[in-house]
Amino acid sequence: MSYLLDTHAFLWFINDEPTLPATAKALIEGGGNSIFLSTASVWEMAIKISLGRLVTPLPFADFITEQLDENNILLHPIRISHTGLVTTLPFHHRDPFDRMIIAQSLSDQLPIIGQDTIFDAYGVQRRW
Repeated sequence: MSYLLDTHAFLWFINDEPTLPATAKALIEGGGNSIFLSTASVWEMAIKISLGRLVTPLPFADFITEQLDENNILLHPIRISHTGLVTTLPFHHRDPFDRMIIAQSLSDQLPIIGQDTIFDAYGVQRRW
């Protein structure tokens, strides 16, 4: 199965945070699963670093590349079709990064691993 990580799920996983539920961790670590991280999440983390709300132990690009490689997580690109779908989404959620993750999930039929229940209003499949 393939899954798309919400940004917080990625951060909690790579930092081995106890707040990440065992079920979510098992999906991410599951050998038969393909796990994707949206380019929108990478962008969101970069902005948080520039605002001083996130710190990485290495330069950001090196850190993200290392974490993707070490954890067998694939980068999911933003496509024009994803941006087009964002234009049609209702405003249950206003965060632009989350709206892109929702669009990618709907467009590419990727369940999201994340805790944000507002995603459910869009009809995405969410695991947590």
